[in-house]
Amino acid sequence: MGRRGGRAAGSVAVGVALALALAACGGGSGGAKGGGGGKGGSTAPTVRLPSLKGEKLQVTAVWTGPERENFVKVLDEFEKRTGATVDFVPSGDDMAGFVGSKIAGGGPPDVAMLQQVGVLHEFAAKGWLKPLGAGARAQLAKNYAKGWRDLGAHKGTPYGVYFKASNKSLVWYNARAFDDAGVREPKSWRDFLKAARTLSESGVEPVSVGGADGWTLTDWFENVYLSQAGPEKYDQLAQHRIKWTDPTVRRALTTLGQLFGRAELLAGGNSGALQTDFPTSVTQTFSGGDAPKAAMVSSADFAAANIAQTKARVGTDAKVFPFPAVGARSPVVTGGDVAVALKDGRAAQALLAFLASTDAAKIWAQAGGFLSPNKELDRAAYADGVLREIAGALVAAGDDFRFDMSDQAPASFGGKPGQGEWKDLQDFLKRPKDVAGAQAQLEKDAAASFGR
Repeated sequence: MGRRGGRAAGSVAVGVALALALAACGGGSGGAKGGGGGKGGSTAPTVRLPSLKGEKLQVTAVWTGPERENFVKVLDEFEKRTGATVDFVPSGDDMAGFVGSKIAGGGPPDVAMLQQVGVLHEFAAKGWLKPLGAGARAQLAKNYAKGWRDLGAHKGTPYGVYFKASNKSLVWYNARAFDDAGVREPKSWRDFLKAARTLSESGVEPVSVGGADGWTLTDWFENVYLSQAGPEKYDQLAQHRIKWTDPTVRRALTTLGQLFGRAELLAGGNSGALQTDFPTSVTQTFSGGDAPKAAMVSSADFAAANIAQTKARVGTDAKVFPFPAVGARSPVVTGGDVAVALKDGRAAQALLAFLASTDAAKIWAQAGGFLSPNKELDRAAYADGVLREIAGALVAAGDDFRFDMSDQAPASFGGKPGQGEWKDLQDFLKRPKDVAGAQAQLEKDAAASFGR
């Protein structure tokens, strides 16, 4: 799924760039390197939009809470500039099932924000997607690196705009908990486990895991696997060109079991982790003052939006370090939300052009909890120094990155609650010593979804 080959050095390049960026950030005080001043640069529109008075658009995405609120701010600006009326409809976690049911009923939304590359390919192959119009293609050519443009295409035809990106190889931590335990930011997996044990001995449960949301567990696996097995094997497993019973998978699950197999290292133990959803996994790490429920949480940059729901301040109370190196280098796994049109019409195409512009990206960047692959977005637009530097590292990487493995898979394996990889890794979190059983189930489910 997608054009993943030929990027063997990608994760290394991004990992080095990210590490340098976070080190330079120094806890969130780094200045913008994109120019434009502290208010986010120029306010002049960069994309022309048509008058769409009287037209209505329905847009669907998985976002809830602060993410939904911030995306609606983007849609509000589109309404203001075009006169169109935009209705946001939440899809729930099963985007493929939601859109499929709407299409079967004859009433699909105009635009959908897909989270899986595999779903984009499935929808395009079924003829459900409309190719990008000239306006959106022009914005993509101006604002996006080829790697991101390729991810939004199917068999050479551009269908999608990656509006929101994420760096999924970060660990956010409670600075007070680390200071009280005398723990420093770990750079290796061994040091990470050692830090977790020290935190546990200090009286704070070390690692918060949002196991109720299966996708968080795929991120844990992918980071360990990419760093340990390397980019080439990562690409092969992502495309199911090697089986999940491969020795590299056994090694990665065994390594992950060094954490998941120690209940005292998990906030609430294994059963507690399985009952914790993603938002709670973040907020419980930064709530409770002197007695937080956890000291750190592995999460993407968008965790900043959840941290904002607590009293913690990003860069001082809540700090971040790159996912620890399991192999020679720290991994970097990216994800993203791609906007696609499910209906013909100039309103849908105008929205896609807007989402590909710096105008739209700037709105959410200023609100926080957002990372854009738009290389022309002034980094001064970002709400804080931490995200500013993470964004700079992502853009500086150009085409050199690895996209979330589960998001490249067919939705039935990599993107549905209660089945496939999500459920299989939840079962592994429940029984972390059963590595062989987890491998066998993962391979059975992958073979069924990939058809090989």
